[in-house]
Amino acid sequence: MDVTVQTGVTKSTKGVTLVALSFVSSLKEQVCLLLEIEADTSEARTTEKECITIVEHALLETEGSPAERLDGTLKELNGLLKGLILSRAIEGVHAIVAIVDRDMVLHVSHAGSAEAYIVRAGAASQITEYTRGKPVPAFVHIASGRLEARDSAVFSTQRLLRAVTPAQLAQHAQRGDQLLDELVNTLEAEREHAALSVFHASGGQMKIGETPSRPKGRALTPRRDRRGRTHIGMAIVAKIGERSRSLVSLGFFQRLWEKVVDWATKFFADLRSPKRKRRAHLFIVAGALAVFILLWAVVNLSTSSERGKTKAELTQLMEQIDQEIRTAENRQLSGDVDGANLVLERAQEEAQQVMNNDSGLFRREALDLLDRIRTKKEEINHIVRLSPRLVVNASAKGADISLLGMVGLTDGEFALYDKQNLYRVLLNSIDDPQKITTQETIADASGFARYQTIVFQTSTNGIIETIGGQPTTMKTEDPAGWISGKDVKTYLRYLYILSPENNQIYKYERLSNRYAAPSEYNVNGKVEGALDMAIDGPVFVLKRGGEVVKLFRGETQPFTVRHAPEEKILSTATKVFKVAGGNIYFLDPVGARVIVATDGGATGESSYKTQYVLEGDQIGTLQDLFVDADEGHLYVLDEKRLHVVDLVK
Repeated sequence: MDVTVQTGVTKSTKGVTLVALSFVSSLKEQVCLLLEIEADTSEARTTEKECITIVEHALLETEGSPAERLDGTLKELNGLLKGLILSRAIEGVHAIVAIVDRDMVLHVSHAGSAEAYIVRAGAASQITEYTRGKPVPAFVHIASGRLEARDSAVFSTQRLLRAVTPAQLAQHAQRGDQLLDELVNTLEAEREHAALSVFHASGGQMKIGETPSRPKGRALTPRRDRRGRTHIGMAIVAKIGERSRSLVSLGFFQRLWEKVVDWATKFFADLRSPKRKRRAHLFIVAGALAVFILLWAVVNLSTSSERGKTKAELTQLMEQIDQEIRTAENRQLSGDVDGANLVLERAQEEAQQVMNNDSGLFRREALDLLDRIRTKKEEINHIVRLSPRLVVNASAKGADISLLGMVGLTDGEFALYDKQNLYRVLLNSIDDPQKITTQETIADASGFARYQTIVFQTSTNGIIETIGGQPTTMKTEDPAGWISGKDVKTYLRYLYILSPENNQIYKYERLSNRYAAPSEYNVNGKVEGALDMAIDGPVFVLKRGGEVVKLFRGETQPFTVRHAPEEKILSTATKVFKVAGGNIYFLDPVGARVIVATDGGATGESSYKTQYVLEGDQIGTLQDLFVDADEGHLYVLDEKRLHVVDLVK
C-alpha cells in the first residue's frame, strides 16, 4: 500500500499564524505537524521553530515504538505550550501531530480545536475527541488505528464540519489528490481558516515515505501586452544591438582612434610651444583634478556600498540576537535550562561580533543586548550578586597580618589563624593573637568538636592541639612519625590527613593523649593533585581543575554536578565545605564566588543550585569559608577580614 501526504493552509487572519509541515522519520514513517498559533508574528515564528525542534528530536530521530515516541513528543510539546501561554507569549494554539508507521497504523493527537477525520468506504467520521466549551490548549488523547486501502485521513486545526457535511467530505475524498484543494477552497469561501493535511492510502505494495510529486512548472516565455508587443525592456535591448552593429559597420572605433591620435599630437605640440604651453598646463591640471574627483567618487561609492552592506548584515544579526533571547526565555519557561544556556551563549558570541566590528555600528545597542543576556543568564542560573557584611577586621591587631584560614567553633565563634598565631573571634570582637608555634609555620587547621580542641598541622608535618587553651605538641604511635599532607580534617574520634603525593588519605585514631598509628583510608580513589577535602560520612576530595572525588569507606563513589551554567564551573575552586546532612559549598577565589550544589545522595547525581558572587571594595583574595548548621549564614575569609552573607532560602 502506498501512503502519500499533502499539506496546505488557507488564507490567514491578523494575529493568527498557520503552519502545515510533513516529515519522514529515520524509519521511513510519515509524520505531519499542523499548528494554528494565536500570537504576533515574531512569537509565532519562535513557537513554530521550538515545536519543529521537539518533533525532529523526540519523534523522528529517537528509537522505540511510534506510540511511545509520540507520547514522549506530546509531553515535551505540552510543557513548551504551557510555559508560552502562562508567560502570555501566545494567546492560544490549535495543533495536530500524526504519524503512520510501517505497519500502516495511524497514531494522531490534537490540541485545542484541531480535529482528525477518516474517510472509508464512502463514509466520513471523526476520530478525535470532541469537547464542548473552551478547547484545552494541550495534547490529551491519542487515537490509533490501522489504515486500509483507499482510506483518506484528514487533519485540520479547526472543525471542518462547520463548513462541510460528512457526506460532502466523503464526496470530496473520491477526487483523490484534489481533496486538499477542495477543502481549502470551501473553507476560504466560508471565511474560515485552518492548516490542513491529508494522508491517502492506495492499493499496491506499501511504500511509506513517498510524497506526491508536484507537476513541473511550464517553461517561461516572453510576456506580451494586450496589443501583442513585447515588453519595452526587450525593445530597448534590440535597439541597442542594432545601433552597435551600425557603428561597427561604419568603422566607428577606427575613427575614434584617429581622433585620439590627432588630439595627443596637438597636445604635445602645445607643450613645446611657448605661446600655447600655458593652455596645455591648465589642461593637465584640469585632467588631474577630474581623475582625482572620479577616483574619489568611485572610492566613496564603493565605501558607501560596503558600509550599507555591513549595516544590513549587522541589522539582521541584531534582530537574530533579540530573537534568540526570547527563545531562551521560552526554553526557561518549559524547564529546559541547559538549552536556554546554550542559546544565550550563542547570542552572547553574536553580540560580541557586533562589538568587534570595524564599522562601529550598533555598538551601543550591542552593549544593551550584552547586559540583557548577562541579566537573563544570571536569572536562569540563580546567580546572586551581593555585598557581604563585615564581621571583624583582623588588621586592627597588626597592619601586616595575612590570614590563612579559619575554624568554626560554636554559633558566632571562630578561630582565625595566620602562619604562627591564633585569633579568637566572638561575634564582632577579636582577641589578641595567641602564639601557636615559633619554630615552624601553620599549614592547615581543623576543629575537633568531640574533644573541644583545635588541631593545627605544621609545615614540618607536626600536629599541635590547643588543649585547655594551650598549644600542645601531639605524638603518634607510628615510629616513622607524622606523614606529610596537604590538608587535615577531623570526624568523630579520627584525624584524617590528605596526602596527594602518596595518593592516600591517612586515618589516625585519637587516644587519651596521643594518636594511634595511621591506617590507609583510600582504596581505589585517585587523589593526586588534591587541594582540600570535606567529611560527612563520605569524604569529598577537591582536586586541582575542579574534579571532585567521592569516597565512602575508602572506595570511589560516582559524583557529578549536573545542570551547571558552565562546563567547568569548579575549575578554579580551592576549598570545599560540607554541611552535615546538607549542601556542598565550593570557594572560588578567582571569581570571588561561592558555588552551591547538592551532595548527590547515594546516586552521586549532584545538582547545581546557586552561586553567590561577592562584590565590594573591602573583599580581598578569598582564603576560606564556613557555613552554619542550618545553612542560614555563609562566612568567608580574606587575608585580613571575616565577612558574613545571609543565604537565600
